[in-house]
Amino acid sequence: MLTYNRHLKKAPIVSLNGEPVLLFNQQQHTLLEVLEIKKVNVFSECRRGFCGACKTKIISGKVSYINEPLVELEADECLPCCCVPDSNIDLDLTTDEPSNIYVQQRRHLLVTE
Repeated sequence: MLTYNRHLKKAPIVSLNGEPVLLFNQQQHTLLEVLEIKKVNVFSECRRGFCGACKTKIISGKVSYINEPLVELEADECLPCCCVPDSNIDLDLTTDEPSNIYVQQRRHLLVTE
């Protein structure tokens, strides 16, 4: 018989520009890895928080770092390559960065299909 455990944390919902894309229930992966599993192309290089190539703006929500990043970040930025969401999180992928062009094109295709 299953029993309710109020101490269990709910899996955060990850949204891109206000649209929910995934339920983050894979704590053994970074945010970047889970986004890639869902076919969201986020540009990255080092995958360890050293280079800042995957720097992403956070619209709402909080993250925790698996490895403390060596890149200076603003309060509303994260490095998906070395973090996990602490709560529901909404990421802004609307800039002209290479990682965001894919998301914008995919979003357009979904709207026009």
